[in-house]
Amino acid sequence: MFANALVLASGSPRRQELLKLLDRPFSVVVPNVPEQRESHESASAYVQRLALSKARAGAELAEPNSFVLGADTVVVCDDDVLEKPHDYDHFVDMMKRLSGRSHFAITAVAAVLGAKEHVIVSQAEVHFKRLSDSEIDQYWHSGEPQDKAGGYGIQGRASKFVTHLNGSYFAVVGLPMYETEQLIETIEGSV
Repeated sequence: MFANALVLASGSPRRQELLKLLDRPFSVVVPNVPEQRESHESASAYVQRLALSKARAGAELAEPNSFVLGADTVVVCDDDVLEKPHDYDHFVDMMKRLSGRSHFAITAVAAVLGAKEHVIVSQAEVHFKRLSDSEIDQYWHSGEPQDKAGGYGIQGRASKFVTHLNGSYFAVVGLPMYETEQLIETIEGSV
């Protein structure tokens, strides 16, 4: 059994529910990390930096010697990062870009234990059906897309928009299960 306390540095209920599936006791801290992409950063570098920043900030909030996980997810379409929608118009613009085509969801998970730091990245290609203006409007008013990268939650009402998925479903949800378990085992093996 892992001797260090496992801590999830995330207020996301989705990530908390997923981490429970790994059958490891954990606690939660919610760090305040600004999510601002640098002009030169690739989407992959950006999501890795945010995940590591969240894990490091979480380590400062957690008990000493805690093993802290941080994660971040972005949606990428035409090399543009689509983050959480700012408002209705921003959401509509994002949904129209995603409508009838493929995009990528990229999730990075970082682990921090003292001076040890590891980051993994998982992604999936998601294809949406063509969305009507009515579907987009109804989805916004469901309240689901407001706090989600790319303006949608694949595990919720937006599941009916997905015609094809290539890659990790859980990377789209926000915590790739296989990769997270491997990351934990890597840290356990290095202690």
